[in-house]
Amino acid sequence: MKQPQNRLLAIVGPTATGKTALAVRLAERLGGEIVNADSRQTLRGLDIGTAKPTPEALASTRHWLIDVTDPDEPLGLGRYLDLANEALRDCWSRAVLPMLVGGTGQYVWALLEGWQVPRVPPDPALRAELEELAKREGPQRLADELTRVDPAYAARVDLRNVRRVIRALEVYRRTGQPISACQTRRPPDFDWTVIGLACPREELYRRIDERVDAMIAGGLVEEVRGLAARGYGGDLPAMSSIGYRQVCQHLAGELSLEEAIVRIKTETHRLARMQHNWFAADDERIHWIDVTAGDPLPEALRVVDLKMKAEEG
Repeated sequence: MKQPQNRLLAIVGPTATGKTALAVRLAERLGGEIVNADSRQTLRGLDIGTAKPTPEALASTRHWLIDVTDPDEPLGLGRYLDLANEALRDCWSRAVLPMLVGGTGQYVWALLEGWQVPRVPPDPALRAELEELAKREGPQRLADELTRVDPAYAARVDLRNVRRVIRALEVYRRTGQPISACQTRRPPDFDWTVIGLACPREELYRRIDERVDAMIAGGLVEEVRGLAARGYGGDLPAMSSIGYRQVCQHLAGELSLEEAIVRIKTETHRLARMQHNWFAADDERIHWIDVTAGDPLPEALRVVDLKMKAEEG
């Protein structure tokens, strides 16, 4: 299928809805390549707990932005956007359809809406200072400061997310400008279509629980133990990801394996709800497909075909 330049197909939705599986099949039918939009899958060595594409999927379809950084190298939103835009341009130069796939809503909308993100490099010393302040006086201390210096950003960010609050304070202290003032938007020079995969909550929780059990059986504990042996301990932000944090606690003797598994499932349920909230309010921009209604591939192909016909007309 001939692909016009500057077209992007995105597949979004909560974890465990089958985004990667659908994307691989669509890529085979449409001549596409997959651009990862899952923040955890950018990390090398974090494979099982992040549900990275299987070796077979990686071999059948080119994937971009998988295994981009080591666990101790943070990948900021600005750097992600730079890498993602490079991938898009490469695909378009070869008449290949890029397919943005993942559940990290910030990555998805930042790319599709053309967010102009400040390129302020990480300041390890400042971050350590703020982290220590949060430990000493509590996260609310940082949340209060952010609310004072950037009320607009504080109103829309999850103030319980200490890392995100610290990043906003880092930008403010380094530039003197609130991060909300830096994050302007410039419409991108490409057309995009978004397909969202939906699943009733109880069924989604069942799928999540089955996948967590499969991760444990597939060697998640051994993966975390190996990462720790390479110096990637539980104190790293990357290792606080769901699954890795709980297994680190298990290996430290703080949780039994059974307790760790229960917590992983509970936290993944919560993640799925948060991911749903990133996309749920965008019914006008997202073509939703219920994955329990049958094979989503025919409906996804229909959506793409209708979009192409509309553009041609």
